[in-house]
Amino acid sequence: MVEFDSPEALKDAARRVRDEGFEEVEAFTPMPVEGLDDILGHDDKWIAALVLAGALFGATLAFGMQTYSWVWDYPINIGGRPMFSWPSFIPITFELGVLFAALAGFLGMLLLNRLPKLHHPTFEVPGFDRVTSDRFFLMVSADDGRFDRHRTADFLDSLGGLAVSEVPS
Repeated sequence: MVEFDSPEALKDAARRVRDEGFEEVEAFTPMPVEGLDDILGHDDKWIAALVLAGALFGATLAFGMQTYSWVWDYPINIGGRPMFSWPSFIPITFELGVLFAALAGFLGMLLLNRLPKLHHPTFEVPGFDRVTSDRFFLMVSADDGRFDRHRTADFLDSLGGLAVSEVPS
């Protein structure tokens, strides 16, 4: 893990790390850094797909539940209207679609981010507590295929950071 004092230095280092061929790279910043996700190759398309699937499931469930209960299970003729009066189903269908979309988004975010994680080895790195105020960190995971303890440490040191630290396992 290498420490930087500015977002520009972090972005430059992240570009060099990705150009070097490392895939398992993570950045820790005190604020959002525009463009960093693209540099690191993070893909956020899964959460949108989960939200859409949740919305479609919720809307289908609501519409099907109303259709079953009003048309087949307990039909009531109200004012001579047809049994399948679908416009009256729209508000509940919309509301359940929104509810299931929100639940799918929340649970999907937790699962995709592997949360809750109450402790992570990066918390043991000296100076990492400053990531919440004014420091920027870039970490290359030991799970990366190109990782070699000594060569990776030398490469991270050549990026011009303030300090290079080994994350305890």
